[in-house]
Formats: sequence, C-alpha cells, structure tokens
Amino acid sequence: MELLKQRILNDGRVKEGNILKVETFLNHQMDIALLDEIGAEFARRFSGAPITKILTIEASGIGIAAIASRYFGSVPVIFAKKTKSKNLDGELLVTKVHSFTKGVTYDVQISKHLLTEDDTVLIIDDFLAKGQALLGLIDLVEQAGAKLAGCGIVIEKTFQEGGGLIRNKGIRVESLAMISSIENGEVHFDGE
Repeated sequence: MELLKQRILNDGRVKEGNILKVETFLNHQMDIALLDEIGAEFARRFSGAPITKILTIEASGIGIAAIASRYFGSVPVIFAKKTKSKNLDGELLVTKVHSFTKGVTYDVQISKHLLTEDDTVLIIDDFLAKGQALLGLIDLVEQAGAKLAGCGIVIEKTFQEGGGLIRNKGIRVESLAMISSIENGEVHFDGE
C-alpha cells in the first residue's frame, strides 16, 4: 500500500533497537483518512471471506479495527483486554501474550459469549514483529471454536520471525507495509 509506505518514510521515526515509531499517524495520534484507506484495503484483500467479527488487542489495534469494520458491513469489533476489569464478568477466554516492547506478559481476555463457533473472525493489528500478540489472539479464536479468516496487519517487520511463525501454521496474513530492514535509521521495504 503505497500511501502507507510514504507515511512511514515521511513521518515515521526509528528508535534504538529497530523500533519504528508511527505515533503521529497510526498508534497514538490517528490519521482517520489514512485509517479509512487501510480499512478499505483490508476489505479488498479479504473480500471473499464471510467475516462476522473483527478481533484485535488493546489499545493500538482498536481504532484500526473499528474503521475497518465499516468495510465489512459494520461487523462487531472485539478487543482483547490486557487487564482484568469489573466490566468483564461471566466466563472468559484467556491467553497469555508477551510484549517484547514493554517486557511484560499479559493475561489477555475476552468475554466468552462474544465469540462463538458460528463466527468467522478477522484479526487486525497495527504491527507484526515477533508474533506473540497474534498467537494469543489466534488462541482465543481457537478456544471459542470460531473460524479464522486470517490476520490483517498494517506494518510487518519481515526481518523478525513473527510473520513466518504465523504463516507456517497455515494462517493467511495480509500485511499492508512489509519492512525488510531498518538500518542506520532508514526503513527499507520488501522488494526494494
């Protein structure tokens, strides 16, 4: 997705440890027009799948998933919560997710009644690097007995193992911007 690549090149910042900061347009301050284009692109890529729910993890994926939902007939968006809440009651689906960025392992959870074996789920997230968040979300879909249509990722770091790990499980992954390397503060995309 050329528009996204240009925003990464123009407005993204690289921090030590190959951390790409896209906070000015994607995961802190959100450019709604860009997110609208991202949602339309996910809908184009998953056009044949009968999506009934979109699943993401708090917090960065929520805005992306909510806008993308409009392009799938405004299907419900579920976000896995990283902290226990009094709002979550009844039976829960729970899995562990390790965040390498924060160095923390979370018990992420959703209410069991929100996801059933009748659902076809599209997982959406902002980044794919090590793949731990996606593995956790995939586990929640499997626990529910739902069908997984695939994973829509805004930015994938293909030089890290997450994408291969998920694809080797036979899961469809559609990434809109695939970064092959980050060297000397410069971002390079696959195919360059």
